[in-house]
Amino acid sequence: MTRRLYDLAYGREGDKGNIANISVIARTSQAYQELKAKLTAERVKAHLGDLVQGEVVRYELDNIEALNFVCYGALDGGATRSLRIDNLGKSLAGALLYMAWDE
Repeated sequence: MTRRLYDLAYGREGDKGNIANISVIARTSQAYQELKAKLTAERVKAHLGDLVQGEVVRYELDNIEALNFVCYGALDGGATRSLRIDNLGKSLAGALLYMAWDE
């Protein structure tokens, strides 16, 4: 049985212009250690594929056991310019949490 990232964490997403901000909040301290070791910016960018055209930067928030990923060029120009159904990128956190974890 394949685990998914959502088995280890919760997610939230925010946006500003053409930048998506995805937070991955660990369910447990043990999960946070696993996330820190395995959930890289490169892995996030690869999983989101063509949805993120620019760089992905990872920030660690040890005090709340969370990782924050800032995804540049992720909103097809931003809410007022995008023709996407989800022009604010609110589904990006859900898409990331669906990542197969035991690969």
